[in-house]
Amino acid sequence: MSMLEVDYDQLDPAFKDEVARRIGREEIKPCFTCGACTGICPVREIVEDFDPRSIIHWIVLGMKDRVLGSDLIWLCCLCDSCYHVCPQQIRFRRVALELRDMAREEGYVNEDSLEKLKAVEPFLNDLCRRTLFHRVREGFHGPHVMPCWRKNTAGEER
Repeated sequence: MSMLEVDYDQLDPAFKDEVARRIGREEIKPCFTCGACTGICPVREIVEDFDPRSIIHWIVLGMKDRVLGSDLIWLCCLCDSCYHVCPQQIRFRRVALELRDMAREEGYVNEDSLEKLKAVEPFLNDLCRRTLFHRVREGFHGPHVMPCWRKNTAGEER
């Protein structure tokens, strides 16, 4: 693993405040990078570079270009597993959704790129669903937000 190079001239110290404001609270600032989110993340099991802890760390450092220009923010499958193991109760799902909106609004991603990423969505959703079912069998608990989870466990009509 290589060290992340930081160009101090490229840092935006207001980035963390902007992200926190947009999600409606100081949600990312209490992260102390324990790694619980990364340890339970189903995407991380397949994509080694995907690390919610690192993405939050980059936000706090003000690495706006690195975060909003990264494909990684589009790989979160939005399952909320990380929230249920986070000692600081950070909802990376909300952070990821807001980062995606910011990347669109600020021109870090174009429609062609988004179309290419759509091909990965079904795989990510299936990965997340299978991983959650496996973890529940192992004793993992918590209210999950994935539509497929609610549909299959909450008695909703299919």
